[in-house]
Amino acid sequence: MNSQNLVVKHGGTMNEGLIDFSISVNPYKPKWIKDVFKRAEELVGRYVYWDDLELELGNMVDEKVTVVAGTTESLYLVGMYTKGRRYIIPTHTYGEYERIGKIFGSKILKLPISKIYESVKKNDVIFLCNPNNPTGKYYKKWELKPIIDVAEDTGSLVVLDEAFIDFVREKDEIRGENIINLRTFTKSYGVPGIRVGYIIGRNEIFKNFRMPWSIGSLGYAFLEFLIDDNFKFLKESIPKVWKEKKFVEKELNVKSDVNFFIKRVGNVRCVIKKLVNKGIFVRDCSSFNLPHHIRFSLRTHEENIKLVESLKEVL
Repeated sequence: MNSQNLVVKHGGTMNEGLIDFSISVNPYKPKWIKDVFKRAEELVGRYVYWDDLELELGNMVDEKVTVVAGTTESLYLVGMYTKGRRYIIPTHTYGEYERIGKIFGSKILKLPISKIYESVKKNDVIFLCNPNNPTGKYYKKWELKPIIDVAEDTGSLVVLDEAFIDFVREKDEIRGENIINLRTFTKSYGVPGIRVGYIIGRNEIFKNFRMPWSIGSLGYAFLEFLIDDNFKFLKESIPKVWKEKKFVEKELNVKSDVNFFIKRVGNVRCVIKKLVNKGIFVRDCSSFNLPHHIRFSLRTHEENIKLVESLKEVL
């Protein structure tokens, strides 16, 4: 493929024929995913209400939850709720936090995560992507404790974006009165086109703020099957991802706590151009203020072999 004709969007490349390592989702999908579409077709002629499914999901995760159309809707709801408050955002993290802050008129303070607890003032909103995108670093509860403690002391809010947490081997349950947890099934179920996730914390507020029918018939059907599956798919597929993680870490000398990696490559545009010519697309990390790095995810073993071989040749 001619790299001059490459069309790139926020969620990956629009060009067919490329193996897209830029989107960090589970390369495996549930066996029942086709049945989801059949069920959605049955539901498409009416408005869907998911109150009962919301309760069932909450029982599964042992929390009160607010079902939303993925993390993106969650962030907009947080923006509405915290409109005008100062946002503290770590450097080298997901760019949507800053964008949401600007949309809703918030002042933005960007700091290294190790410096955040020193700068928190009354009623701040602290965004933490955990595991972090794009670095793949997962922060344990004790590592975040100084931030959580100062947020509680100042009446501030900690927004924990846990979109990739299902890929972490050993994880903590980080909860609190001043903590909002954002979760999504997009990544761990490999279905970015199906928008379903949930929020833990401030449930009555977010249920009032959310858009009616936002997940639609497709999201509703997906949630039905997910609840019936009772996370069996994750228990079967995530260990396969961990196995591929070991392979890629060894071959490319990279480390991560999740299903994607960043690597310093120098001239990013040149590297991406060469990889595109080999049929592979990776993420330019310039938007994360890492202009010399690329990010790539884990896919199937055969595809990972091609990535490893191509990167070794290019670098």
